[in-house]
Amino acid sequence: MQLITDRKTTLRLGVGVAAAAALIVAGANVRLRLVSAGYRFVPAAAPTVPVVIVPGAKVGPDGAPMAYLRGRLDVAIELLRAGKVRGILVSGDAAGTSGDEIASMTSYLADHGVDPAVVRCDGEGLSTRATCERAKNLYDVDRAIIVTQYQHLPRAVALCRGAGIDGYGVTAYCECKRKTLMRNTIREWLAAPRAVAALI
Repeated sequence: MQLITDRKTTLRLGVGVAAAAALIVAGANVRLRLVSAGYRFVPAAAPTVPVVIVPGAKVGPDGAPMAYLRGRLDVAIELLRAGKVRGILVSGDAAGTSGDEIASMTSYLADHGVDPAVVRCDGEGLSTRATCERAKNLYDVDRAIIVTQYQHLPRAVALCRGAGIDGYGVTAYCECKRKTLMRNTIREWLAAPRAVAALI
């Protein structure tokens, strides 16, 4: 009888912990959306700023940007050609397990007609927070667009603004598989509490 009681107590405790965790995650995501509200745009409605920040993402075995990263770069090129920005800051892991994100991004931009003179590179942007803080502190970025997919955009905008950048987010394209979209959506939901904690 005692064993049954203990199991019920453990089950109730587990359910309580899971419910609390879910509430924290949901609350953090709502918070990031509120903080970034009014600062998220589609490419055509983007404001004019000095620079667009392109966070790194996975690189293919051949060194070419994969779907997520390619979508970000394509929008950065579009913003540059439209006169919405004057320069591009690519920020990622220059020694990543999937390859050199910086080399991949700069090559892609050059292959698509972007003058290397307008591109700056940060090979130590190992997280969204690091990308934003380094853009502000090392590259003197005061006003910028950060371009990334819609799942990531609220967190990216919030962290950039939290780093002292007058930051705006623009939604990147993504010709992605459903599995990729689901995985990255879950990843973003779970990353929200840490981002909110960093903003406090």
